[in-house]
Amino acid sequence: MRPANLVQLLVLAALWGASFLFIRVGAGVFGVAPLMALRVGIGALFMLAVLFARRPARETLRTLRARAFPLVVVGILNSAAPFCLFAYAELTLPAGVTSVINATTPLWGALVAFVWFRDRLGAQRALGLVIGFAGVLMLVWEQIAAPPASASAPPEAGLLAAAAALGATLLYGIAANYTKRHLAGVDALTVAAGTMTGATVVLLPFAVASWPATPVPPSAWGAVAGLGIACTGVAYILYFHLLATAGPARAMTVTFVIPVFGILWGALFLHEPVAPAMLAGCAVILIGTGLAVGVVKRMPRWRVREVPGTGK
Repeated sequence: MRPANLVQLLVLAALWGASFLFIRVGAGVFGVAPLMALRVGIGALFMLAVLFARRPARETLRTLRARAFPLVVVGILNSAAPFCLFAYAELTLPAGVTSVINATTPLWGALVAFVWFRDRLGAQRALGLVIGFAGVLMLVWEQIAAPPASASAPPEAGLLAAAAALGATLLYGIAANYTKRHLAGVDALTVAAGTMTGATVVLLPFAVASWPATPVPPSAWGAVAGLGIACTGVAYILYFHLLATAGPARAMTVTFVIPVFGILWGALFLHEPVAPAMLAGCAVILIGTGLAVGVVKRMPRWRVREVPGTGK
């Protein structure tokens, strides 16, 4: 991987890792639906502006209209529903923990492909799934067993939050496979802009109905700006650039770096404790994910090709 691409990958991981910090800050103030509606709405405006700047307006509108239904479906599966589930989870779970659970997305993608498309798993991928989900159990066990953070929280709050976060990553896996089947041939920027727009339309009524009755403090508005502009608009554009210049396989390795920044930002800005069990669970999840998606097998070949002076 070229040095410039490596820097871009680290910046992207830092931005997506920060999204869990911003959700943790904003969810308790705005509520789940308003916060996520603002996130996808700002992201949609940002990406539509970029899309219309790069493509002829008539051609872009024709594509969006022709693929409206699958774009809305993916918008629900890949943005509206999982974003809300993560926001609900972070009402209870630390930002660092949810960022690590997010790393299970490729595991669900492989499992859904096996069930839906009958993709062959193979021994290595099956082992990766087992190891990865064992790491999830390690990670969330203490959260489930711990007493509620407040007296008003139900005893099962940790279990419900962990289930919501895992449900979000399952939806990501379903969305990836649905996109592959129903939006093949549509460029990534159009898919992202269309799905974010669809997610905004779906979430808007819920956001209006549950808008906070009290004034929102500046810190929560700052979290909204970070989520919508940096973690959605800028991050997606950066991701598309990585896809084009480094290729999908290498861009996918951002999954392994996001938890590092998620844990780091949570510890630095929210003073979340970083327990050894949490780091162990994170390591097991990433090992399992690497096996399941084949990254562990491919990485040695990348190192052989990356000869100094070749840029490849």
